Amino acid sequence: MNLRSLFAVAILLTISCWLTEISAQKTVKGIVIDSTTNEPLPFIAISVKGSRIGAMTDNSGKFLLRVPEATETIRAASVGYKEKFTAVGSERINSVKIRLSHKTHNLSEVTIKPSKNKYKKKGNAAVDFVKKVIASKNQFSPLNKEYYQYEHYEKVSLAINNFKPENNKDLINRYKIITNYIDTSKISGRPILPVSSKEVLENYYYQKSPRSEKRVVKAKKGAGIDEMLSEDGVSQYLGEVFKDIDIYQNDINLFLKPFVSPLSVGGPDFYKYYLLDTIKIADIKYVDLGFVPFVSESTGFTGHLLISLDSTYFLKKVVLNIPRDINLNFVQNLSIEQEFNRAPDGTRLLMKDNIIVEFALFSSSDGFYAERSSIYTHHSFETPAEAVFKQQENTIIADNASQQTDSYWKENSPDSVADRKKSVDKMLANLRKDPVFYYTEKVFSALVTGYLPTSDKNNKFSFGPIYSTFSTNTVEGLRLRAGGFTTANLNRHWSGSGFVAYGTADQKFKCDAGIEYSFNKKKEQSNEFPIHSIRAAYNYDLNRLGQYYKYSAPDNILLSLKRQPDDKVTYVRNIELNYNRDFHSLLSMGVDFKYRTEYATPFIPFIDCSTGNQINAYSEGIVKLRLRYAPGEKFYQTFRVRRPISRDAPVFTLFHSMAKKGVLGSDYDYSFTELGFQKRFWFSAFGNANVIINAGKIWTKTPFTLLSIPNANLSYTTQYESYAMMNAMEFINDQFVSWDLNYNMNGLILNRIPFLKKLKLREIVSFRGLYGNLSPQNDPTQNTGLFSFPTGVSKMGKEPYMEAGIGVVNILKIFRLDYIWRLSYLDKPNIDKSGFRFNMDLYF
Repeated sequence: MNLRSLFAVAILLTISCWLTEISAQKTVKGIVIDSTTNEPLPFIAISVKGSRIGAMTDNSGKFLLRVPEATETIRAASVGYKEKFTAVGSERINSVKIRLSHKTHNLSEVTIKPSKNKYKKKGNAAVDFVKKVIASKNQFSPLNKEYYQYEHYEKVSLAINNFKPENNKDLINRYKIITNYIDTSKISGRPILPVSSKEVLENYYYQKSPRSEKRVVKAKKGAGIDEMLSEDGVSQYLGEVFKDIDIYQNDINLFLKPFVSPLSVGGPDFYKYYLLDTIKIADIKYVDLGFVPFVSESTGFTGHLLISLDSTYFLKKVVLNIPRDINLNFVQNLSIEQEFNRAPDGTRLLMKDNIIVEFALFSSSDGFYAERSSIYTHHSFETPAEAVFKQQENTIIADNASQQTDSYWKENSPDSVADRKKSVDKMLANLRKDPVFYYTEKVFSALVTGYLPTSDKNNKFSFGPIYSTFSTNTVEGLRLRAGGFTTANLNRHWSGSGFVAYGTADQKFKCDAGIEYSFNKKKEQSNEFPIHSIRAAYNYDLNRLGQYYKYSAPDNILLSLKRQPDDKVTYVRNIELNYNRDFHSLLSMGVDFKYRTEYATPFIPFIDCSTGNQINAYSEGIVKLRLRYAPGEKFYQTFRVRRPISRDAPVFTLFHSMAKKGVLGSDYDYSFTELGFQKRFWFSAFGNANVIINAGKIWTKTPFTLLSIPNANLSYTTQYESYAMMNAMEFINDQFVSWDLNYNMNGLILNRIPFLKKLKLREIVSFRGLYGNLSPQNDPTQNTGLFSFPTGVSKMGKEPYMEAGIGVVNILKIFRLDYIWRLSYLDKPNIDKSGFRFNMDLYF
């Protein structure tokens, strides 16, 4: 037998042995967790004793290993942990959970032995160590410098999570191109299908005194299914949900709520700390500091901090996860990693920041995968060459930011766009060629935005809002409405909006028409920040006295169901000229010139209290001055309304309206001043309180339709700044102070009840009220020349109107249910003394 024959036989024998081994294998899958913190452990070596068969756990601590059928145990080992042997059954597929415990470490001559003994803060070396870190956290902050700047690249990706082709056969068969775009989750290893991608390249500038922060966006691009929404609005929302993380702050704002930082001043009272290991990197020793909240349902993190064992306590790396039992909606998995470098003078410099989140509406659903990757380069403490701090805007976007080429991105971004053929926009362009996908996306867009565009690209006009197309009320019966608005694609400075409505019961047409000129060149729609415009409008419609819905149209179909007849209405005709101006300091101002004619109805007659004569209408020429200041406010810009993303920013308002009898057709003197304040106050992990306070006074003798009529909520839904148990026009005042207080306890009590805590419910208590008064000059029983009050309307007594409520939010993660009690004026006829109110509230 020659050498070639011997070699062939050897190969055949090897293949035969290999095939025999493969046929006699079994699978072991499982997860490795820290025995102290219960945190999944990545990069743990799993092996079969006495062989070279092995695997590593992924980012979520999971592993998959194929072993010989005769294998009885597997070994798990890693630096800093005691090795552990785990039994393997004889089944074809085995699932195991491996809990690794820490080795004993020496640190500054103190022996640390994490164990199952009761945790104590006193005499705990880990607690003493972290207190020293907290005490020195401001020592090497870059914000101590007079100037600080860097270049920032950010990429935000959204994807459908756990997108398995075998579970989406119908979709794959129809859209085979999808398989080319399936990727893998970096946190769980699941297959994902990207649906949106956004990239930004910007320069950040910081000035210590006077404190100022500026961002200059040099390039940005994006594509995805969220194109149907406002680009700026989505960016603002994602910027708040994935807010920049500063581990040295007491609270880390994430998902629109504060999480207690492990380096918070109050951290030792919130977290358990453990000294896990010492690691040497570039001849510098670091300690691995582990931490876990005392109460796993609270808004805190589990994770690790890598901190130098010297007097600087330099933070090299941060790893944050969320506890398994945390009372946080829609977030299945979270991974946050930050890496720092040390400048020559010791200043810490953030180099990388990566956030990965897996979202799901319910625990059994697949949901979405989101990743935000940031890379920071070109750090400098020099004075900026450009006069960036003289700019009014905090974020300055270059004119050509959205037009940068692929070659520009490849040259300037750390994460180069290597394969444009697999980009999200390419995939969506192919999918939209199919009529079913195309029209499904259009219907979904209309439902989300409430408006229907007339074209796909460069849309110039949108119909809507669709939720006001049909509605019902006591006076109009069935109300039919059609309207819409123009976009900036028609004209960058001029815009128009309007509607026509008809009531089948009152058989009257109503209309609204407005035209606006913007001094600023608009990108999408007329109300985008900052507004600087003049608007002229004409309106004829119902005036629902004592009912004002702040974030919804009054003819929204969802508000049609009322607890009482909705008949406290007049008709009003307005001719207006408005001037509006936003400043980048978030101060806004406006001046309104309005000629207003209000018409009596059988429901609300205008009867002269002196003569008893009925008056059909009266007119007023009103000038209104508006000031609003909301420092730090972030809002989501919809097509027609700005909605605050959170209510954390304080909001101060000042309004004054005035009219002079005989001037501009006014039938009465009118002078009204109103002040307002609102803010959300956070109590860290103990929830938040929303505080709204308003006060106003009418200085003149005025008919009741222009007096202060408290806002009554006749619907069964929960509404801000309204009274759930008050009747429409139940009270009339000419001076008042009102309050609306809500305390969301964030599960402070329910999270501690063994059975209920599994439901992750959250308590909310509310208390709102109004103290008002009617002066003799505006009381038709004491003064002449006024309209008599309609039936059921009265002035308030010496006690305030009050109501209180207790509620539960987070029911099935999306519902809120309140029970409200009326606390005063209980002897009045035809009132509701208590009742349930509900709403859909989506909170993290």
